[in-house]
Amino acid sequence: MTTLAQEPPYESHEPSDEPWGGPEGYATHDVTNQPPPLAPYDASDDTALLEGVRREGAGWAEDGLRRLGRRAGSAEAQEWGDLANQHEPVLRTHDRYGNRVDEVEYHPSWHHLMRVAVGEGLAGAPWTDDRHGAHVARTAGGLVWGHTEAGHGCPTSMTYAAVPALRAQPELAKVYEPLLTSREYEPGLRTPTDKRGLLAGMGMTEKQGGSDVRTNTTTATATAEPGVYTLRGHKWFTSAPMCDVFLVLAQAAGGLSCFLVPRVLPDGTRNTFRIQRLKDKLGNRSNASSEPEFDGTVAWLVGPEGQGVKTIIEMVNCTRLDCVMASATLMRKTLVEAGHHVRHRSAFGARLVDQPLMRNVLADLALESEAATTLTLRLAGAADRAVRGDEGEAAFRRIATAVGKYWVTKRGPAFTAEALECLGGNGYVEESGMPRHYREAPLLSIWEGSGNVNALDVLRALGRSPASAHALFEELALAGGADARLDAAVTRLRAGLGEASETGARRLVELMALTLQASLLVRHAPPAVADAFCASRLGGDWGHAFGTLPDTAGLDGILARALPGED
Repeated sequence: MTTLAQEPPYESHEPSDEPWGGPEGYATHDVTNQPPPLAPYDASDDTALLEGVRREGAGWAEDGLRRLGRRAGSAEAQEWGDLANQHEPVLRTHDRYGNRVDEVEYHPSWHHLMRVAVGEGLAGAPWTDDRHGAHVARTAGGLVWGHTEAGHGCPTSMTYAAVPALRAQPELAKVYEPLLTSREYEPGLRTPTDKRGLLAGMGMTEKQGGSDVRTNTTTATATAEPGVYTLRGHKWFTSAPMCDVFLVLAQAAGGLSCFLVPRVLPDGTRNTFRIQRLKDKLGNRSNASSEPEFDGTVAWLVGPEGQGVKTIIEMVNCTRLDCVMASATLMRKTLVEAGHHVRHRSAFGARLVDQPLMRNVLADLALESEAATTLTLRLAGAADRAVRGDEGEAAFRRIATAVGKYWVTKRGPAFTAEALECLGGNGYVEESGMPRHYREAPLLSIWEGSGNVNALDVLRALGRSPASAHALFEELALAGGADARLDAAVTRLRAGLGEASETGARRLVELMALTLQASLLVRHAPPAVADAFCASRLGGDWGHAFGTLPDTAGLDGILARALPGED
């Protein structure tokens, strides 16, 4: 990616009489047939996104979304994303005098990204916004601002998700919620109530259990002060350790419970939060993920003892939505990169974008991207309406968020690999930015429960909440009769519910996801998009890789919608 300090490499220079080829020093080094830098561009220039925002009740946010899109696609913001990943967080366990400090240092670009994200309301702000569609607007902002880079979305997501969980303990919420919902980003460890804004993290998994949090061995011992405990244990994945407060699961006398752990105590002293190491991760390199050790760590009980999972489940619902959002963002970002490249690159006598097979690949990717974006915004709309007391939307959200989390995040790695391949060898080079996106994609299927965990959660929702299944089929019925392939798939889905098993959970959830996406596109997308999606994803007229749409697919219409400005 071009940095602000670099001269664009595609610009020509005046001929030189110097024998070595002028100031470049090489007579053979004229650069041709390479695309110009993508930035600046408008990351909000996405028809499916803008239509979904209006449809889900956040049309009032469109002007701000477009402004944020231009900023996300600016050369400056794109460089922030590059630099935050080139200069990774550094753990400092001790200061120069030997005092334990357990601090993580970030590059200034990380702080620039965070300041914009928090200031734009992408953390806790929607919880204090009374406008209908506030949570949709926040999700749409993530779909746009995520074009910069993905790692800093972790602390904003956890902060957003922490608020409803914290409300299980009103006296704590009264103190911390105004700061968690603030639009002020104030890094650095200080007394929480002395800051203008806070960030929250979570500490759930442990090395012996992973997603099986009920096997956690961290213990919580009650003190003489009501509601105050001390923790002892070792967490396995605790991301963004420089957050101000954390929601942590630990075993109390009454069973697995949820606790609030501040990094700095009310009296200004450091709480015991020993960071043993930072994880050396495949991707998400800008974001530190740590293993903290608790030993006499002071914590406040959130919700009743023994109800830790129930207390924190609302947080999980929120972060799962953000996993869907982040996957959809990666799809859109890499599609934009691929589309830009093929417009400016020629091979075998024609621009890549004009070659039929490349158009098939791009159109297939565009279908997947639009389906992911449309589903993301539908889930955000359900979340927004559920918060306002809509029981039907709450039931739909319960099952559809897990369905979306399973499927959209599963599609991400294959999608980013295909988009990278559109750039050929150039896409395999780090400076293109595509390898970073490719490494990021698998995380979103793992975070907040791997594929198996989410598929089994769908089965549990079907068994424990008949209203969820009813809500799903009510949603599908809104497109009933519009496409015979969709109708047949819904019939297969109904039959499959009667035979649901753990062994076949993935197969069942995949069909749920595809029928849900197809129903949304049939209702809201142009006929070319809906027909091609139903023909390929439901009708079987598709291969095993992207770029295998049928010859009858309306590629021109699909691409004109997905890549505005194509000529």
